[in-house]
Amino acid sequence: MVSEEEGKFLVKLAKESIKNYIVRRKIMDVPEDVPDTLKEDMGAFVTLNKNGMLRGCIGYSEPVKPLVNAVIDVAISAAVNDPRFPPVSLDEIDDLEIEVSVLTKPEIIEVEKSEEYLDKIEIGKDGLIIERGPFKGLLLPQVAVEWGWNVEEFLYNTCTKAGLTADCWLYNDVKIYKFHSEIFHE
Repeated sequence: MVSEEEGKFLVKLAKESIKNYIVRRKIMDVPEDVPDTLKEDMGAFVTLNKNGMLRGCIGYSEPVKPLVNAVIDVAISAAVNDPRFPPVSLDEIDDLEIEVSVLTKPEIIEVEKSEEYLDKIEIGKDGLIIERGPFKGLLLPQVAVEWGWNVEEFLYNTCTKAGLTADCWLYNDVKIYKFHSEIFHE
């Protein structure tokens, strides 16, 4: 999907986008030297960590716009619009560890019985989206690895992220999607 060099470009772009927005309160223009691959519509998340702790994470699960534009948007949103945290200050920018995740298009996991999900999800490879009615939750593939979860725990936590009961993945009216991501760090 995206080369290592292009991934480094996206991480740098995310940092510049955040800094530019905090200083000027303006969304930066897309640089002219963007590789063609990064102009394709792709899903993306930007995760901000500070001293090893989450400081913001926002993204697009679907390929709704060119990847380069998506990264600019979600980097700014992760820094200033994540409702779990106060906006990032200019003093913090150099202390942020920035991670960009480039996502494949989510695919619904087809099962006849809910228990089949346990065999159709691979920890460390699959990210999950759980939907039930107006509720929707997403966890990136790396989250299950970072927390040492098995597949069932990954499903429970994605349900609670959606604001649903932890066992909602067992209900017949729940839709569960999986996707993969390429992860790039500073």
